[in-house]
Amino acid sequence: MVKVKASKIHGKGLFCTEKIQKHTVLGKCEVTDTQELNDYTLWVDNKMFDVTCDFKFINHSLEPNVVYYDDLTVVALKDIDPGEELTHQYE
Repeated sequence: MVKVKASKIHGKGLFCTEKIQKHTVLGKCEVTDTQELNDYTLWVDNKMFDVTCDFKFINHSLEPNVVYYDDLTVVALKDIDPGEELTHQYE
């Protein structure tokens, strides 16, 4: 459903390989607890996690097409076409 490749936004990105419908659950982030901030750190409920799966390559956008929920599930906010980069809005 998704593939890592070079991104015009930043470094590597995660791209859709097939049509994804709005509200589709893409999966749950695999994470480890951390105390050190890095490029793949997520803050959830004042806790820091390092993302250890391909979801770490989802880049930032002010017009995101996916969201991370508090349980670290990644869900499509809209229909996403093949070839489109997955993005979320850092908060």
